[in-house]
Amino acid sequence: MSLAVTDAGGEAAALCAALHAAGIGAAGPAWDEAAFAALLALPGRCALIAAEGGAPVGFVLLGVVVDEAEILTLAVLPEARRRGIGRALVAAAAASASRAGAVRLLLEVAADNRAARALYAGAGFVEVGRRSRYYARGAVAEDALVLALRLSS
Repeated sequence: MSLAVTDAGGEAAALCAALHAAGIGAAGPAWDEAAFAALLALPGRCALIAAEGGAPVGFVLLGVVVDEAEILTLAVLPEARRRGIGRALVAAAAASASRAGAVRLLLEVAADNRAARALYAGAGFVEVGRRSRYYARGAVAEDALVLALRLSS
């Protein structure tokens, strides 16, 4: 099946909320439609939606401010994983950020999220910082790794 990644704005808030809830599962709290609507209303924010055969299977939320960009969240439906969708979304986010003038793309990932860390390492991200006990998971908190990708030299 062919994969298409398209830009979306505030009209995609409900879709992003549904994909986020299904894609992150128990890994953390899902953001609701109102949260996505508020985020997508901000300048420099967009969602990139991945679809296979016209059916949405994942998305990435990107923010660009001046010359830096940030992946705010990324989710792929569990049944669509291990097919290169996350990799395509990260590449699309990097390309979009670069077109918008960003020279660096940042993100945060839970230190214990091996799959996401492998995805980002494969895309060339490197660790530039750590936020201690950033992700609360009940009585346990996990560190966040701050990763960066240089988009231009």
